[in-house]
Amino acid sequence: MSLEIERKFLVRDTSVIEGVGGIEIRQGYLSIDPERSVRVRRAGELAFVTIKGMTNASGTSRSEFEYPIPPEDADAILDELAHRPLIEKTRYRVEAGGRVWEIDVFAGVNAGLVVAEVELPGEDERFSVPAWADAEVTGDPRYYNVNLVEHPYRDWA
Repeated sequence: MSLEIERKFLVRDTSVIEGVGGIEIRQGYLSIDPERSVRVRRAGELAFVTIKGMTNASGTSRSEFEYPIPPEDADAILDELAHRPLIEKTRYRVEAGGRVWEIDVFAGVNAGLVVAEVELPGEDERFSVPAWADAEVTGDPRYYNVNLVEHPYRDWA
């Protein structure tokens, strides 16, 4: 079994991604059940199907299984079968404090939202939070991509 352990933060200073090449991501969900989600993602020329389990109580880890699929299949699934709206974002990878951070700049119905994630080898792993990061939102389900489908950022009060 694969386990995803990550921490998630809002981004206060997006200048950290200036000059960094990003990758366009389009993703949609086939299952948005709270106990499991099934996602199809097109990231540039690559595509994947990902199955995720329920997040633990601290919001830091969950089961995750990811498999490559043909990009044409991903496009068809996203266009024909996925829940709406799709998640649209550009992902930037930035090194900070000896770790790779993934910064997602959302578009479409989630425009204005910028979130950084860092994957860790263990839940108790120590790491430095970069100065460009803001509040931690790891345990806040509003920031889970799967929840942004039913409750897009543009609709938040």
